[in-house]
Amino acid sequence: MTTSLRSHDALRGAILIAIAAALWATTSIAAKTLFNHSELEPIALAFFRLCIACPFFGLLMWRDRRNTTNRISRGLVIGLMGLGLLQAAYQGTYLWAVDLTGAGIATLITLCLAPVFVAIAAAPLLGEKPNRTTVIALISAIAGTLLLVSGDVRNPDAARLGGIFIAVAAAAVYAAFTLTSRHVSGGGSVFTTAFICFTTGAVALAPIAAGTGALDILPQLDGLDWLLIAYIGIVPTCVGYVCFFKGMQSTPATTSSIIVTLEPLFAALLAWMILGEALGLLGVIGAVVLTVSVLVASRSGSAARRRDADETSQ
Repeated sequence: MTTSLRSHDALRGAILIAIAAALWATTSIAAKTLFNHSELEPIALAFFRLCIACPFFGLLMWRDRRNTTNRISRGLVIGLMGLGLLQAAYQGTYLWAVDLTGAGIATLITLCLAPVFVAIAAAPLLGEKPNRTTVIALISAIAGTLLLVSGDVRNPDAARLGGIFIAVAAAAVYAAFTLTSRHVSGGGSVFTTAFICFTTGAVALAPIAAGTGALDILPQLDGLDWLLIAYIGIVPTCVGYVCFFKGMQSTPATTSSIIVTLEPLFAALLAWMILGEALGLLGVIGAVVLTVSVLVASRSGSAARRRDADETSQ
């Protein structure tokens, strides 16, 4: 009975994480639709997204703190504020890349290259030496990325080509967030982490959005624009993260990392179905190679960390 219950919980957790990945994938679709329909700047959308999420996660944090006696240390708060600054940089660059390129290609580059950067940086920073399988997978991921953007390189449009470089920058920022979170987020609840990160990110983006004039367009936004803004802030952000956090409670880390990799594939598929974005033959091959490479690298890295943990415990 216990084994059956655990299997049921693991399946439920996997489904919740898959739902989260699907919801996150709709972020770029809604954002690109919004950018096509209005003159709203990506930095303003990033600011609104974090602002909408702040009170939601604040309520969840308050509920958690009522049921626990754990206190948040000053050092943890400072660390989470640092993560919040990285979150602000990631939101701004990622949405900027979506605006300049497309929902599918920006998401594929950003989310698939981020694990590659993490694996590369983990060797000198954390002493996590990649094995041969991981190295081959990382090289394949870079080759897949080159295939993915080959059409843009051959027919360079200044804005779109710039968007590709911004997507690479967003991947680097996301990798920095991932590496930093390994040392910072432990000790606090997931909702506390989300609230402090999103609040710090919103505060950091506020003067940038105001100073660049990105908020001047607000009076010109119509009902559809505000509906899309609300959707991005509520559904993929709030609902998506809650599904992910709940799913993580009963899903092995390796399984969850593999399921999350479905997000860029979902985004590329939705971008093709809804926005008419086509990658071309080389782009499709590159997307497949890139995604499979990240899956292999993720599984190989997780296995290596488990072996290291077992050797340490012995």
